Amino acid sequence: MDFPLTGRAGDALKAFIGHWRGITELAASPWGAARTADAEATFTRAAGGYAVVQSYRHTEPDGSHFEGHGMFTLDPGHGETLWYYVDSMGRPPAAPSRGSWHNGVLTVERRTAYGVARHAFRVEDGVLIHTAELRLEGARDFSPLLSSVFRRA
Repeated sequence: MDFPLTGRAGDALKAFIGHWRGITELAASPWGAARTADAEATFTRAAGGYAVVQSYRHTEPDGSHFEGHGMFTLDPGHGETLWYYVDSMGRPPAAPSRGSWHNGVLTVERRTAYGVARHAFRVEDGVLIHTAELRLEGARDFSPLLSSVFRRA
C-alpha cells in the first residue's frame, strides 16, 4: 500500500478492524523501568467509515493501567493518514499526527513539546504489531519505547 490515500479510513485500515489481545514490551524510559504488560486494542469503523476509532489499554503486573484513544482519518488533499490521539498521560495533541503507508506499514510521527514518538502499525500473518520509538527534545536519535504484539480476541 504505497499510494496516496483517498476515500474512507475504514477501507484503508480494514486489516486493523476488530478486537485484539496480546502483550506490550515497554522499554526503560523516563516513565518507568523496562517491563511487560498485558494489552488489548480495538479498532472500530466510525462516521460512515470515514474514520477508525482506536482504543488501547495495557495493565501492569501491579494492576495499574495505561490507556489511549485515537481516531484515524484520511486527508485526501495530501494522501496522508491523520491520527488524533490522547492518552492517560494527559497530553492532548496540538494537531493531528500525519502518517503514510510503505510496504503495508502505517508510520505516524506524533510531535509534542517533549519530543517525537514514531509509531508503526502493521498486520502480518493475522498478527497486529505496533511499535513506537521516542526522540526526546534535544536528543539526536530515536530510542525504542514499546513493542506490542496482538492476536484477534
